[in-house]
Amino acid sequence: MKTMPLSFASEPHATTPLRRWALRAASALALATGLFAAGVQAASAAPLRIGYSDWPGWVAWQVAIDKGWFKEAGLDVKFDWFDYAASMDAFAANKLDAVLVTNGDALTMGANGAKNVMALITDYSNGNDMVIAKPPARKIQDLKGKKIGVEFGVVDHLLLLDALQRAGMKESDVTLVNAKTNETPQVLASSDVAAIAAWQPNAGEAQRAVPGARPVFTSADEPGLIYDVLAVNPVSLAAHKADYEKLAKVWYRVVKYIDDPATQPDAVKIMAARVGLTPAQYLPLLKGTKLLTLPEAQQAYVKADGFRSLYGSSRAADAFNVKYQVYKSAQDVSAYVDPSLTGALK
Repeated sequence: MKTMPLSFASEPHATTPLRRWALRAASALALATGLFAAGVQAASAAPLRIGYSDWPGWVAWQVAIDKGWFKEAGLDVKFDWFDYAASMDAFAANKLDAVLVTNGDALTMGANGAKNVMALITDYSNGNDMVIAKPPARKIQDLKGKKIGVEFGVVDHLLLLDALQRAGMKESDVTLVNAKTNETPQVLASSDVAAIAAWQPNAGEAQRAVPGARPVFTSADEPGLIYDVLAVNPVSLAAHKADYEKLAKVWYRVVKYIDDPATQPDAVKIMAARVGLTPAQYLPLLKGTKLLTLPEAQQAYVKADGFRSLYGSSRAADAFNVKYQVYKSAQDVSAYVDPSLTGALK
């Protein structure tokens, strides 16, 4: 892979957002180790605390919150809204029982001491993560020899590498330019890069910033490359298994409500309001997210290679994380996957 100066690959001690997060998390964890486990019995009457942030598969929980479905289920749970990295900080500091993250970031948290199990799959990205190219490029192969902006060590770096591989190209066929994801629209518009890799809404902003810019690869081209999960502290899961079973049942009620054409408009209205968009603005973001039904989630929990399985997808994420120094040692993916909640439902 060709890289620009101060790249993650050429500078082992350079700090990407995930590396910076890992350093913060390690410090927080040193202060918090043992406190969560010691306080489980004393806190048994307290609500489950779950961190969520701005991604359609996680904003979907707002439907259950607004509809009062947790109370109906006899479940005492509090959802705390965060910026994404801050939610991982809070989980690492044992301020949350569970947090909504990508499967790759669940591994990152665990590798840095914040042990967790992926107890529920909410969705996979189905088009919201994109490689956006300037004209005249119309396909990935047209980017050979060109510069591509992407934030090193995050999920759309993985997406880009997968796109190159599927196109029969090597990393060395392009030059990767390290660019913060939230700056990719400006990077595509103002620099000499031919393309960027980013997730929504940044991907859409980048496309609008350059006339004729178009997606040449999206996460819809590789279903299951990026799963989104509820990562749960194993101590909390063991202590409150019945509550998490209720939570899982509510989740599939949410999925059914969103998927039903009769109720989807109301669901989209709720979700859009949570993030300050109109329903018309939010609907395309929802369409780029594949919420898994119960049978689909149960299938994704079957051990297998490839991206149709959470195991196979997470092994690919683990290899990526080690290669690009997000963390040092390969993780035992099987230890992170707990299919019991989903497997128990019918």
